Amino acid sequence: MVGRKIKVGVVGARRGSNFASMAEKVGMKLVALCDTWEERLNEVGSRLGVSTYTDFDKFLEHDMDAVVLANYFHQHAPLAIKALESGRHVMSETSACKTLGEGVRLARAVEKSGKIYMFAENYPYFAYNQEMRRLYKAGEIGEVQYSEGEYVHPTSSYIFNQLAPGMKHWRNHIPSTYYCTHAMGPLMYITDTRPVSVNAQSIPRSEKDLQNQHVRVTDIGSVIIAKMSNGSVSRIIGINLRGHGNWYRFHGTRGLMENLRTGNKEMLRIVHEEWDRKKGDVAEKIYQPDFPIHLNMAKKAGHGGGDFFTSYDFAQAIRRNEQPYFNVYRGLDMTLVGIQGWRSCLANGAPFEVPDFRDESVRKNYQDDDWSPFPEDKKPGQPWPSIKGEIKPSVEGIAYARKVWAEMGYKGE
Repeated sequence: MVGRKIKVGVVGARRGSNFASMAEKVGMKLVALCDTWEERLNEVGSRLGVSTYTDFDKFLEHDMDAVVLANYFHQHAPLAIKALESGRHVMSETSACKTLGEGVRLARAVEKSGKIYMFAENYPYFAYNQEMRRLYKAGEIGEVQYSEGEYVHPTSSYIFNQLAPGMKHWRNHIPSTYYCTHAMGPLMYITDTRPVSVNAQSIPRSEKDLQNQHVRVTDIGSVIIAKMSNGSVSRIIGINLRGHGNWYRFHGTRGLMENLRTGNKEMLRIVHEEWDRKKGDVAEKIYQPDFPIHLNMAKKAGHGGGDFFTSYDFAQAIRRNEQPYFNVYRGLDMTLVGIQGWRSCLANGAPFEVPDFRDESVRKNYQDDDWSPFPEDKKPGQPWPSIKGEIKPSVEGIAYARKVWAEMGYKGE
């Protein structure tokens, strides 16, 4: 791959347009787009001057080296497996799989293909998270004993309906624990640990919430407690609770570090107790770190620079023919926290293992696990996406959602 640009195709004309625009900046060449939303696909394809496809199999016939998956949250693994089997490198966003059985098949497909697989979790790349990783590796706070990650992203009913067009859109059916990688990813990245078990509780929606004008049948948020591989404990929360923000905190054997909750949340705070201080340490230090490399491009990219660094690291991994830090196993670790967390919620907080799919002997125990809360998988024994069981949208909520969908030109169910 040295000496020429990596030819890449992107799936997802909406979110995927971010990756499409980033390709040239990291030494890739965008050659094709794929989406089932034909009007949006044609508009973006025409603007970028690339081939467009509504059929993924036809898309894979295009001459390209790599595929970026920015399609629906729960539909990545089957497309990733197809792309790997076709000889393409894969970068997959948001969720690596929707069931443990899919996760097993994905891990096996990556190993069999010998191709690069990157999980495009972008929140670890925030400047303060990259700085906390550097500090942690340098021993600034010793060994982590407890950490916290919060990804809280509430929206109005109007915006939510724009983001979730259709009665069966994944956002209307995703359990409260599933969108957990923005909270868990930085904790794993900074400390180089993985979750080994989870206990979780889901927070149901309140009838007093005025922003219930939608067709969503899930809970508003969750709390997950994870036991990590070094014996430490992590707590993560999300996602639609009031109080938008991202916050990460680490208590170690000789200090604390966190980004600020108030004011400039890009600022980093480090604390050392008097008896723990080494030469040069101070009681408290607060400063705003910069990106360690590619400062200008990162500052212009979305998701705190993460949209640049995910693409950059993917391209670098292909050129070096080395799996990236966020490989398939770490992507699965993060994803399975959400799935096993939902099992825990439905069992009133009982602990569930986060299986390590690096190990084939472990994978065999889960290869037929098709437990899924999504409507297309509904059958006896499958879970509801709310701890309240089956929820039916209100007549008013359906009417308002359809009004918003009509305004944006959505003509589906």
